Formats: sequence, C-alpha cells, structure tokens
Amino acid sequence: MQKMSLLGDEAIAQAAIDAGMSGMYAYPGTPSTEINEYVLASREAREKGIVASWCANEKTAAESALGVSYTGKRAMTCMKHVGLNVAADAFVNSSITGANGGIIFLVADDPSMHSSQNEQDSRFYGKFAMIPILEPSNQQEAYDMVHYGFDLSEKFQVPVMIRITTRLAHSRSAVARKPAREQNKLGLPGNLRQFVLLPGIARKQYQALVDNQPRFVEESEQSAFNTYISGKDHKMGIIACGLAYNYLMENYPDRKVPYPVVKVAQYPLPEKHIRKIYEECDSLMILEEGYPIVEEMIRGLLNLSKPIKGRLDGTLPRTGELNPNIVGAALGMPQEGTLEIPSLVAARPPSFCAGCPHIDSFIGLNEVIETYGKGRVFSDIGCYTLSATPPYESINSCVDMGASITMAKGAADAGLVPAVAVIGDSTFTHSGMTGLLDAVNSKSNITVIILDNATTGMTGGQPSAALGKIEQICKGLGVEEDHIRVIKPLRRNHEENVKVLREEMEYNGVSVIIPRRECVQTLNKRMREKFKEKAKAAGK
Repeated sequence: MQKMSLLGDEAIAQAAIDAGMSGMYAYPGTPSTEINEYVLASREAREKGIVASWCANEKTAAESALGVSYTGKRAMTCMKHVGLNVAADAFVNSSITGANGGIIFLVADDPSMHSSQNEQDSRFYGKFAMIPILEPSNQQEAYDMVHYGFDLSEKFQVPVMIRITTRLAHSRSAVARKPAREQNKLGLPGNLRQFVLLPGIARKQYQALVDNQPRFVEESEQSAFNTYISGKDHKMGIIACGLAYNYLMENYPDRKVPYPVVKVAQYPLPEKHIRKIYEECDSLMILEEGYPIVEEMIRGLLNLSKPIKGRLDGTLPRTGELNPNIVGAALGMPQEGTLEIPSLVAARPPSFCAGCPHIDSFIGLNEVIETYGKGRVFSDIGCYTLSATPPYESINSCVDMGASITMAKGAADAGLVPAVAVIGDSTFTHSGMTGLLDAVNSKSNITVIILDNATTGMTGGQPSAALGKIEQICKGLGVEEDHIRVIKPLRRNHEENVKVLREEMEYNGVSVIIPRRECVQTLNKRMREKFKEKAKAAGK
C-alpha cells in the first residue's frame, strides 16, 4: 500500500477522498482547518467530482452534509470544538433523523486553548446525541477510522463523530492508504419521511436510536480500535483514551507496559473490557485528553469501591493537555527537570501584522471613544481581537462568534450609549447577521463596525462569504442606506475616518461602518502569484 507523510488533519482528508466521500463542508477553525484545505487543493478530489466548500458557519456546513447523506452519498462536515456549539441544533437532531449515506462529524478539540476560548470536550456532545464516537490515537488510526466511520454510519444509519485534538491534528506521521472506493450512487431514503421531524415521526425514530444503544456497545466491544492489553502488575490498571494512549506508550520505549491497559478509541465504552480491568486490578488510572468524561462514566458504571485516579482526584491536572511527562509523573516515574526559560528570552504575544488594515481602524476608533469614555466596545473573534492587547487596548469583550452585535445591543438597551460592535466580514456572515436584524427591529442605538479585509484572515486566508455583499446584506436587514458608510483605513485618511466614526456614534439608531482594505497577507500572496505569472510569461 502507498504510504504518505501526513498531518492528522491531512490523513483524515485523504481518507475521506479514498473512502468514497461525495461532499465535504466546513467553516475554518483551528485545529480543523487543514482538513477542508487539503480536499480543496487535491487534484484527485477534483477529478472525482468531490464537492468541498467553505460555508457561512458550522450549522450551514452540517446541514449541507446532512443533505448529501439524504441522497445516499457520503459526506463529512469539519469544525473545531466551539464550532460544534454553532452546529449543535443540526448535530443533535441528525441523530434522530438518522443517516442514509454515511455522514461523519469531524470535531477537533483544543485542550490547553492554543487558539480557542475554552477547552470543552466534544465527547459530551456525542454522548448527549447518543451516537458512536471514534477517537484516534495516531494518524494511521485517524485515516482508518474515516473508512470505518462511513461504514458504521451506514450500518446503523446514524451519524458518527470522530473527535481529534490539536496535537494529533498538527503532527505528522507515515500513513498507509487503503484502496480507493467508488462514491455511492444517488439513492433517496427508503422512508421519505425519515428526515421529517414532526413529533409523531421523531418519537418513533428517537425510540429506534435508544433501542440501538446496546448494539453500539456491542460494536464497540468487538472493535479492533478498543483493545485489552494484559499486564503482570495488577496493582493498577490503566484506561487510555485516544491520543493519551500514545503518551502512555512514550513512557515505555519497548512498548511493554507492566500494568493491564484498556485502549479506548471507540465509544460507547467497551463495558466488558472495563469490567475486566476493574476486577483484575487494585486501582484504575484514567488517561484522557479533555474533560474527565470517561472517569465519571466509569465511576457510575461500576459503582466502585476501588481507587480511581485521573483528572478528578488531582493525579492528572484538571486543565490543559496531557503529555508524556505528565503521564509518566502520574505513573510514579522519575521525571527530569525542565529547562528554565532564560530571562533574556522575552515573551512574544501575537500582534497585528505589519501593515494590517485593522491597525488604522482601531487608532481612529480609540480617538473617538476617548470622547465618551472606555468600556463600550464589544468585539468578536478574528485577527481584530488582538486589539485587546497593548498598545491599542480597544475592545472590552470577546465571547463567541457573533456576540459583538448582540452584546452591544443589550448594553445599549441597558443605557450604555454609544455602544459599539466590532466584527470581521467573515464572522459577520457566520453569525452576526441575525444580531444586526435584532438591533434593526429594536431600533437599538448601536454602531456596528464591520472590518472588511476580504478574507477569513485569522485561519489562513480562506474566502470570506461576505465578499462583495456586505452593504447589500445590511440594507436588506433594514439598516438605513444613509447610515451604511464605507471608509478606507489608511493613515492619510485618518481625519476623514474619525469624522465618519464620530457622526455615526452620535446617530440615534443602528449604523454600520465598513472599513475596507484587503488583508496584507492575502495581498502579498496575490502579488507574489501575479509576479510569478508575469515572470513565467516573460520566460516563454
């Protein structure tokens, strides 16, 4: 079989191409972004006619994938953990509609919050939806699980979740490919009311989902991804989930752990393996990335009297990522001291790129805000969130995608006037439009600044769904045309831009200001490509 050196994200993408996927839908968010990027860049995917799309948000992506499944074809939707919050309505209900063609929800969690607001554990969502969950421990398993996940989805006619974490997504390994499969042929559901969740239909399908739970457990117990590994020392048994299994193995170069180990990579938990290790060992240690979900489940499953060690009792840290050193220390292995960072090495927090258009926008905004006093600028999630840091210190909130406009509305309703919302062009179409409609309907006294850099900049320059549409969207939502103002954020336009900002903050109603200038990174990339094309043409 052909081997490729792939990131975990790339292994998943290549597996989806090889496994007969017909459609992939996503919204960019680290650490899941590279999956869809890989498919979009793949000539093989294009030759196979695979549709790959960046969507307005994770909810629309999930619903598009569900539409592909309805036709009998295979689909994947990819998002980061907080993106699953956005897609939750479609995700949870899809467990009741069930699947026709195989559908996989690929969710990338971010323990330690490398680029996220929280480190929530998506396994809770999978358990809540009562669907099978797959959690690979390495890149090869990630690749293999995509093939298996589509089969599992079609076998039980339910969506399947694959949950990965940042380290797996962004580390590289050799991956052996499987023979490519043909895409499914178009075939509508045998029951054309399957996806109609009227209460009478939903009740029956929910009962079918509940009835399937023992079959999911049986499948998990028979799965090659869940294994019981015998050990001679029964003072302790170890349950290692997903990537944490790799961390365990790194502490034993010969791959021989003295304790019994249950490797968990598929959920529901393999109850027979769990009961066996509990009965054989004096205590258990649970190694899992994210929340102590397995630790909590095992306590309930076994009605334990034996010690259980893990994140809940403090043997492992309650927050942040695991790593081989943390796991080794929990096992009682001596750990070498870590090197202290020399004092001359200064911390380098992220900052705006040199020449970023947002810089001039915030310099102008700060000047106007001084008139009214600080504490009235509500921001969103994107490159512009960096304005929270010195020297700008412009913004006062960053909660979730789209919250800037609705928080500004609430603050204005409470009497904080003027209230300002700052949101990026891509985030606006992701989840800001509905908030703007609320503000228009309520005639809220807010100023919305939509920073239009013509791309989804923070995640690498993916296309923005708002490109060329912002004014029309705002007008369609009911913002008065005279109060939709476009400015160009350049230092030479500073006085003129400040005048516009001041006028709109003084206006008693909803106003929108659109500072428009292309992201410096995408501009540089575009110019380099243009130069290469000219050089190539000249060479001919």
